[in-house]
Amino acid sequence: MDLSALLPDVSLPAYATMSAALAVAYVIFGIAGFGTALVAAPVLAYVMPVAQIVPLLALMDCSAALLNLARDGRAADRTELRRLVPCLLIGSLIGAALLLRIRADLLPAVLGVFVTTYAIWSLLGKRPATRLSSSAAVPFGLVGGICSAMFGSGGFLYAIYLSSRLDKDAMRVTQSTLIGLSTLTRLVLFLLAGVYARAELLKLAVALAPAMIAGLWAGRQMTLRMSREQFLRVVNVIVLLSGSALVIRAWLA
Repeated sequence: MDLSALLPDVSLPAYATMSAALAVAYVIFGIAGFGTALVAAPVLAYVMPVAQIVPLLALMDCSAALLNLARDGRAADRTELRRLVPCLLIGSLIGAALLLRIRADLLPAVLGVFVTTYAIWSLLGKRPATRLSSSAAVPFGLVGGICSAMFGSGGFLYAIYLSSRLDKDAMRVTQSTLIGLSTLTRLVLFLLAGVYARAELLKLAVALAPAMIAGLWAGRQMTLRMSREQFLRVVNVIVLLSGSALVIRAWLA
């Protein structure tokens, strides 16, 4: 790949940094089906404009979800998708409306404390013996959609619900499908807003695609070698880090 011809404004060290960050981020996505922003965004912020990070990750997350579906789509649990997707869409509309009408300064911290507490509780082996009821899809889907619209981060809530109800392969692909649908909504909004009108961001996504694909492959291989208990432990660590990031962001705001 001739980097200078494709991305004349991106230096080789910057490209190497972005590729490394995205490779690690998509290892996590390949394992759990979410969590790329947690790893990639802080690193990308050092080498590219912050305003371009969310559109770039939305484009790449949607592409990653499509790749997962093309390869393992049969493992997705359609019953859980039918429960969660309508709630996700309604929650996204509510979140978009709230974003325009209120100052949501307290909500990220409250949500972060809840998610962090749940993850610690689970990691300490305090998970309930019975799985969550299917009716829990309504609050988890709604709040996940609201958080996705307001903060660009709701995947950990879907993960809490799905990890209680599905085996690791079904959970990973179902979770990835939900993230794909969520990011597709943001992609449409960015497209309508003209964010992708300039070719530079699309060229950057193409140039970084090998790192994404390598990370997805490595994450899937790791998942195949994990027991369900190991898989849930990894997911809960990612949930813990996601919740902690929300608390820290609210504290620093």
